[in-house]
Amino acid sequence: MPDRDDSDDLLVRAARTAAAYRAGLAERPVAAARPPDAVRAAFAGPLPAGPTPPADVVDALVAAADGGLVATAGPRFFGFVVGGALPAATAADVLAAGWDQCAFNEVLSPAAAAAEEAAGRWLVELLGLPAGASVGFVTGGQAANTAGLAAGRHAVLARAGHDVERDGLAGGPRVRVVAGAERHATIDRSLRLLGMGTACVEEVAAGPDGGIDVADLGRVLDRGTGPLLVCLQAGNVNTGACDDLAAAVPLAREHGAWVHVDGAFGLWAAAAPARAHLVAGAALADSWACDGHKWLNLPYDSGFAICADPAVQAAALSYTAAYLVGAGGDRPAPSDLVTESSRRARGFAAWAGLRELGRAGVADLVERCCVLAARFAAGLAEGGAEIGNPVVLNQVLARFTDDARTDAVVAAVQREGTCWLGGTTWRGRRWIRVSVSGATTTEADVDRSVAAVLRAAAAHR
Repeated sequence: MPDRDDSDDLLVRAARTAAAYRAGLAERPVAAARPPDAVRAAFAGPLPAGPTPPADVVDALVAAADGGLVATAGPRFFGFVVGGALPAATAADVLAAGWDQCAFNEVLSPAAAAAEEAAGRWLVELLGLPAGASVGFVTGGQAANTAGLAAGRHAVLARAGHDVERDGLAGGPRVRVVAGAERHATIDRSLRLLGMGTACVEEVAAGPDGGIDVADLGRVLDRGTGPLLVCLQAGNVNTGACDDLAAAVPLAREHGAWVHVDGAFGLWAAAAPARAHLVAGAALADSWACDGHKWLNLPYDSGFAICADPAVQAAALSYTAAYLVGAGGDRPAPSDLVTESSRRARGFAAWAGLRELGRAGVADLVERCCVLAARFAAGLAEGGAEIGNPVVLNQVLARFTDDARTDAVVAAVQREGTCWLGGTTWRGRRWIRVSVSGATTTEADVDRSVAAVLRAAAAHR
């Protein structure tokens, strides 16, 4: 076993390697330098017959990964709604790995529990959600949607006199799930995981921008009775459009629904005064899903499952056992609000990132990305692209002539490496999808990326 000095040197060495990588992101080609087959070959090979010195293992890892890293943390990655982790949040994540805390409850780690409690309170305030709402620190939007819908399933079945945690879904009343036609796919996977299946979804038509059609929502709600979950959305994955929550939530409530808002990235609009109107009414819902590794620019493995009633969230997700120390306290433990037990201390990075930015910094980050997205759209339009959506948040849809040319431009841009963006299908047509979410992205990065896209378009006439 390595002695303490060797371990200290190893951690410092790893941190310096990571820091050097981060320092070069601004000029690094965004695409991976080696094809996947070459990267797989570098990691492959037989398991060593005996131990390997830790320093040699780290050297081998760095060598194997070289050329296989995509600069998603850099300023010109626009392929998905992800940001590069903030400096303080990154450092906090390094500390979290070094401290190696289990964030099950405050007996196992008072610091981990306190960081989640404080960061959760800040998040609720920033997003304009009800004071006292519980925040479960989960892996991302998928886990947050699953937790929110589990809480909703518990609540609506309990009102109907059915204990789903004890008896399961068999023999209980059928739960109606009403959701928009352009909901995110994680909603459907959550329904599968929770045993309700995707066939239970009653779809609501989307308006021209992808937001829910409130009139059609009313018609769908009137078609049936019984336990009811309504899933709304803040931030359409293609257009950035937000459902009219101020109208939709009260309408759903009139029908006795539990209302869940998938706000993976769009809910952050609440933190920016100039964009907050887009999510007006969000606080009227019952549960919310939000991602920290999207617009807040936290490290991955940073999602938030938020519930207006902490007791409901805990009833749906918690468990206890005789051997567990600290179980059954007077308020939910961190693990009572999520589906994991042996969980890393995610709250350290969230606490650090929020403290680094402050309220004004979060507002500036959101607003700046929206302005940069509009600049991206204007530059592409000037170069002959068709823009498919009003740019209300950080999402841009652009297209050149037809589907084949549009896909060819996407492929060429990804190969060239100045920036990275992806393609999508929306309303039956192929589009370039641009997501501006990085804290380090500048006007120069946008202009440089627009030029790369227009060069590719010119080469594929």
